Amino acid sequence: MDQSFDIVVVGGGHAGCEAARACARMGLRTVMITMNADLIAQMSCNPAIGGIAKGHLVREIDALGGVMGEVADAVGIQFRLLNTSRGPAVWSPRAQCDKKQYRVHMKEVLEREPNLRIKQAEVAALRIEGGRVKGVQLVDGRNIHCEAVIITTGTFLNGLAHIGERKFECGRNGEAPSIVLADQIRGLGLGWTRLKTGTPPRLDARSIDWSKFEPQDGDPVPTPFSFMTERIERPQIQCFLGRTTAATASIIRESIGRSPLYSGQIEGIGPRYCPSIEDKFVKFPDKTAHQIFLEPEGLDTNEIYVNGMSTSMPIDVQAAVIASIPGLEQAEMIRPGYAIEYDAVDARELDHRLEVRKLPGLFLAGQINGTSGYEEAAGQGLMAGINAAQTALGRPPVVIPRSEGYIGIMIDDLITKGTDEPYRMFTSRAEYRLRLRIDNADERLTPIGFGIGLALDDRRDFFALKQAQVYRLLEVFATSPRAAILRRPETRIEELLPWITEILGGSPLRGVLMTVETEVKYAGYIDQQRRQIERMQSSDTRCIPDEMDFSGIPGISREVGEKLKRVRPATLGQAARIPGVTPAAVALLDVYMSLGSRA
Repeated sequence: MDQSFDIVVVGGGHAGCEAARACARMGLRTVMITMNADLIAQMSCNPAIGGIAKGHLVREIDALGGVMGEVADAVGIQFRLLNTSRGPAVWSPRAQCDKKQYRVHMKEVLEREPNLRIKQAEVAALRIEGGRVKGVQLVDGRNIHCEAVIITTGTFLNGLAHIGERKFECGRNGEAPSIVLADQIRGLGLGWTRLKTGTPPRLDARSIDWSKFEPQDGDPVPTPFSFMTERIERPQIQCFLGRTTAATASIIRESIGRSPLYSGQIEGIGPRYCPSIEDKFVKFPDKTAHQIFLEPEGLDTNEIYVNGMSTSMPIDVQAAVIASIPGLEQAEMIRPGYAIEYDAVDARELDHRLEVRKLPGLFLAGQINGTSGYEEAAGQGLMAGINAAQTALGRPPVVIPRSEGYIGIMIDDLITKGTDEPYRMFTSRAEYRLRLRIDNADERLTPIGFGIGLALDDRRDFFALKQAQVYRLLEVFATSPRAAILRRPETRIEELLPWITEILGGSPLRGVLMTVETEVKYAGYIDQQRRQIERMQSSDTRCIPDEMDFSGIPGISREVGEKLKRVRPATLGQAARIPGVTPAAVALLDVYMSLGSRA
């Protein structure tokens, strides 16, 4: 029995949810195919959304009309705004979420989309006709025809889990891997690699001595992710801080030969910025006290996530490590930690739309592109969904420049530089952090959401009112002596609230005060950064012809020519960001292009 849709999304994780919802909301008949419809949007590692730079990604996803922020606000159980001791450019929201309720609520949101269908099945192969992808074949023999396929398979492609000397094939612990599709993707002639990620053990809350841990409260006034969430009113839970001991270090060092990370059993490369507990003690041998955080997985479960203790050590070693920590001497392990390695495609095979260059109609998003984290996956899923829909509708692609979003930085990094370890977003990756704040993500990106039909009327109305208030206040501050008062480090804009209310003729909308205060306090820096962006944009608008023969450019070395041929940069700016491509080579390329345009 064959079926036809406009778009097929393979996978129901965080990337798949954003891709499917975006395509459906933009008017495309969309089907999400997942191996277990009950585990859509499963939070397989930490049940938390946001964090440093990751919170920026979620705000941008929401500003475009995506779904992650909306769901996190609905099921968050502890909210914290991080980095508030530093400037507003790096403030980032984070929320501990109810793990079960997150996937339940996400599924409800997806099922409300009229153009979206969800099917539980396994994809066996891509259907390729005339050099482009035109559908998928399911393991049960059914064929689904479409205009574009978006693959968001996470860690499921040839997934292999490790717990000590034991290893077994799976996508996540307890779920079947995707072997047949993985073999076909390997046969497409794309560059690929093996990566590794991991997760910590989970403990029974009833077996923990909580008196030996430091309580960690959420913020008294929670900061939502979505611009459309007025406030978070539900009670917030506590998390708890603890530390490893010298006994912990001794146990790990004595057992390190049994770790699959160090025995050679694991081939995949793990995330440098989220190391396992055994990695921490090997790489920092003089440090005995590493922080761990005990984080509830939900309101109706006793399961506790041990943040900071990712491990693939044998179960007996994991049990001994846990018991070595004050307060966990009698702790019962519900699930052991494990590592999982999986296939990932070299993201340099993609263009800025996240479409495979060699195979039109095929889009990739999430961990299959070498990233790590729910937020990075969701951002890619949203952009792959948008561009698959734009392609099916015969419209131009949507590409977010580096100067306009962390999503744009992430995609440009991936397709230009590739990655030899799971890619994680950091604020340090952004050249223009003061421009890319959480408070102005709507100003930067919501008009794009309107233009493509992803952002709806309620968002349009709120955005218009908010921007009108921001512009009015900035206009008044430009000629008011109160601007000098506000620029003082000790002054907060809330102190001027009666005056601001009088100017606006009512209370400011949520988010207005933060944006206005930042724009006034940092006006000089913002203007300087705006000029830098204009200079960068001049190189990013200098397009390189698709048919450019880099090997024929006089003065460019063969090594640089091969790098340019491998990545095939779309602009001079992208060429300059390729590792190993020197400024001199970029200058030669610029001259060569100029001479060619005059010929």
